[in-house]
Amino acid sequence: MSTDGHEEGEIAVAADRLLVPLSDTVTVRQTVGYAVRSGLEDAGELAIHLVVALPHEASLPESRQRTAEAEELLSKAENWVQEDAGSASVTIKTTLLGTDEYLFGPRDFAETFNDYAQEHDIDLIVLDPEYQPGSTAQILQSVELELDAVGLAYDEAPVERPARHQRLVGDVSERFDRLFAMFWISYGFYLVLGDPTYWFDLVTGAAVAGIVSLSLAHVTFTFPLDRVQSPIRAIRFGLYIPYLIWEIVKANIAVSAVILRPSMPIEPTMTRINTRVRGGLPLLALANSITLTPGTLTVRADDQRLIVHTLIPSARDDLFDGGLERAIRFVFYGRESAAIPTPRERGDTEIIGGDDQ
Repeated sequence: MSTDGHEEGEIAVAADRLLVPLSDTVTVRQTVGYAVRSGLEDAGELAIHLVVALPHEASLPESRQRTAEAEELLSKAENWVQEDAGSASVTIKTTLLGTDEYLFGPRDFAETFNDYAQEHDIDLIVLDPEYQPGSTAQILQSVELELDAVGLAYDEAPVERPARHQRLVGDVSERFDRLFAMFWISYGFYLVLGDPTYWFDLVTGAAVAGIVSLSLAHVTFTFPLDRVQSPIRAIRFGLYIPYLIWEIVKANIAVSAVILRPSMPIEPTMTRINTRVRGGLPLLALANSITLTPGTLTVRADDQRLIVHTLIPSARDDLFDGGLERAIRFVFYGRESAAIPTPRERGDTEIIGGDDQ
């Protein structure tokens, strides 16, 4: 048995080649075992490629821990293959994918797997039924459908899933955290609009916050709340509000100046921007912030891609300069994560409609 680690190299032509994407699921161990057994049944020699596709650039500050976790998972999987293969002839190759690019959704992952398979002449991909490529929330589109779309053959590993009641304690704790956070967010917002010194507003605010938290907590927070990081993010969000108000004021002045001019030099355009915030609440906050700023309107948010309508050139320039994007990264990921190139500098902007297309 031989192992290649993270080094590039050719694999013996006589061996069947399998690609196994890994993510930290309860069935990943079974998937690796199935790949080894099925591969050795079909051929005397087997080349198995274990890969972890990173949904972020490895160079970003918040990605270091996830990259380390991915490397640890690859190391575990390599040991599993050696354990299951025994004395059989198996070549193992472990690779991190997406370290120099930004993978957004299932289509990007499928295309990355397909490119890797073509480069290494891989016959088949063995897919974990629970596979989730680094997302905190369940991805909406099926990875299997995207693999079919790119023409990459795959075999879904037959695994036994553990009973869901095993996570009952964790689920109860997470649900309480969501309810608690939603209640105080709603209660605080109600008191800002009302009178926090008037007993009637205190009572009705608590009642309304209770109803809102019970109704909306499970859809507002699609990820487990960190009891340490969540309060820190709340403080950073408080610092973000004055910045957003300032951006709204500036945009109001710019749009008003254009409208008041007799020639009304507006240039409506439709733009696409690939953001560096992951989906869920961070992307929702960015999309809504853009919409709240006069002159820009978020039309669609898909994974990390935003379709934004801009009314005037200065609004489009501000969008491409990424001020709001960096501010949202500060709120959710910390100060170091805000120090990234602008969307314009990264080449993550495109005009898809309008006179400037």
